[in-house]
Amino acid sequence: RRGGAGDGEEVGRRRPADVGEDWIVAVWHRNHGDIIRAMISARPAGFWIRAVAALSDFAVFALVQLSFRLIGAKIVGPEAGSVATFFTFVFAFAYTTVLHALGGQTIGKMIVGIQVVGGDGGVPSVGTALLRHLGYFASAAVATVGFLMAGLRADKRALHDLIAGTRVERLPKPDAGEPAPPPRPAEAPAEFAAP
Repeated sequence: RRGGAGDGEEVGRRRPADVGEDWIVAVWHRNHGDIIRAMISARPAGFWIRAVAALSDFAVFALVQLSFRLIGAKIVGPEAGSVATFFTFVFAFAYTTVLHALGGQTIGKMIVGIQVVGGDGGVPSVGTALLRHLGYFASAAVATVGFLMAGLRADKRALHDLIAGTRVERLPKPDAGEPAPPPRPAEAPAEFAAP
């Protein structure tokens, strides 16, 4: 009986007997090679996840500036605000440059699971990280359009990424590994053992 109600033909589906292969893996409208390549290749980090990382880093900078202001007020007096701001900029420069050169991640990037990589796919060199930090000023120069480029470009690279030849990628999710073996059945105490 073909074409009758209930066999899937009314909604354009094929019956399992018509598939000719395992029904679970039969997907006609997908290119499996593209799906597998997308699963194993690095994915670029988009604008919003990068914005959350930046906000986390700005929280670190605010804490550092507050610390510099409190310490400066104890040592110099109330006019230490501009000195604290200067040292906060120096800290931000060293923080982003050194952390990007060491592991490609600031604290904010670690929190959201993204990483800066160089053109070769590895951690950026010190010179590349320095150039990337200087590129932040170019990204901010024209109404922050350089930062917004990360949301507008297909490769999700901002202006400072283009200047330094870097890109920001999502880190792969950690593999769960092998499942734990099932527990062994409990043995009955000797006094309850079968004779």
